[in-house]
Amino acid sequence: MLFGWMKRIKGGEEDSDSSSSESPPEACKKVRMQTSEEAEAAAASETPESDWVRLPQELLLHVFQYLPLLDRAFASQVCRRWNQAFHMPELWRCFEFELNQPTSSYLKATHPDLIKQIIKRHSNHLQYVSFKVDSSTESAEAACDILSQLVNCSLKTLGLISTARPSFMEVPKSHFISALTVVFVNSKSLSSLKIDDTPVDDPSLKVLVANNSDTLRLLKMSSCPHVSPAGILCVADQCHGLRELALNYHLLSDELLLALSSEKHVHLEHLRIDVVSEKPGQHFHTIKKSSWDAMVRHSPKFNLVMYFFLYEDEFGPFFNEEVPVTHLYFGRSVSKEVLGRVGFHCPRLVELVVCANGLRPLDEELIRIAKHCTQLSAIGLGECEVSCSAFVEFVKLCGRRLSQLSIMEEVLIPDHKYSLDEIHWEVSKHLGRVWFPDMMPTW
Repeated sequence: MLFGWMKRIKGGEEDSDSSSSESPPEACKKVRMQTSEEAEAAAASETPESDWVRLPQELLLHVFQYLPLLDRAFASQVCRRWNQAFHMPELWRCFEFELNQPTSSYLKATHPDLIKQIIKRHSNHLQYVSFKVDSSTESAEAACDILSQLVNCSLKTLGLISTARPSFMEVPKSHFISALTVVFVNSKSLSSLKIDDTPVDDPSLKVLVANNSDTLRLLKMSSCPHVSPAGILCVADQCHGLRELALNYHLLSDELLLALSSEKHVHLEHLRIDVVSEKPGQHFHTIKKSSWDAMVRHSPKFNLVMYFFLYEDEFGPFFNEEVPVTHLYFGRSVSKEVLGRVGFHCPRLVELVVCANGLRPLDEELIRIAKHCTQLSAIGLGECEVSCSAFVEFVKLCGRRLSQLSIMEEVLIPDHKYSLDEIHWEVSKHLGRVWFPDMMPTW
């Protein structure tokens, strides 16, 4: 092989000498190019890897799509064709920028050189983008800097994810808003926007609506203190295709529910409400039953997911009338009285999670929920107490529709009818499958 290669080089030199139309430097350059191409072809023809080198571009693309970014970058160094495949637009439609500081995170960040290359060569290819930042202000500011440079983008989804607070909330509001506005103005086709824990405000939402009202389908913006009920109402009034919405309870209003229930609005599929108390004794407004009824009439199959992080004395405005909640999570201690009201006023309930209750057994409340919440199929109980007899009765009433039953062993209190050793047999019989209570890890 080496001898043939040298012979071809010699032959190329003789040919170049006999040609009077090319200058010596040009002739030498031509010889080097021919030699390089012939050597690559010869090597490819005599090595088993030649099939990989000759793979059609569409197959290379398919292979690259399965590779992690770092492996894809290494593969791009194999040859010119693989490097070209590395930069195909299809591979840059979806990207997650990870921005972490060594002092506040053990996770690796997206390399700055790669970020520069993406902005320079692929910003107009990006469509599905997320920014994952740690708790540092520097990481959030770096995310804003990147956003402000995406002037040629046409994003369909954007997610700003803080792995811990404060992050985006510590960035100067003007810096964040100007960066976000760049995306809102230039994209004009956003369908999904997740901006929890950010300083987004009403004027920036108006820019969003003005440029993306026909395409927006999902808006997730819990813990955004600079947004008012009027700002979110503007979104509901203009974005008639909205299917999923997540926000804090202070942004929920009768006017918003009626806007989401108008004839021109599509059927909402998911509405998530976070009911969070920032300080003990906080006041919460009441939503009228007629507003909830309008929502159910317009979108009869929508899921209403409610997360409660309240103190026990703050539940006064809730569950006094029928609420169409389907998924209900109590992150702090909740009283027997409130759970009793849930049993009476939440007929659409599908899933219930109670993290803590206290030392008063929930026997009557659980049985009431089983009788009135006829769609309940999942329940989880943490630091609560239920007698074994009442728990068996609850399972018997719900029957095999209980697809998820997560109960800590410490929750169940033995009584005259069942011991802890016996209860799993009785519960398994009514569920139609083997069931055991969850065990607290010994470590």
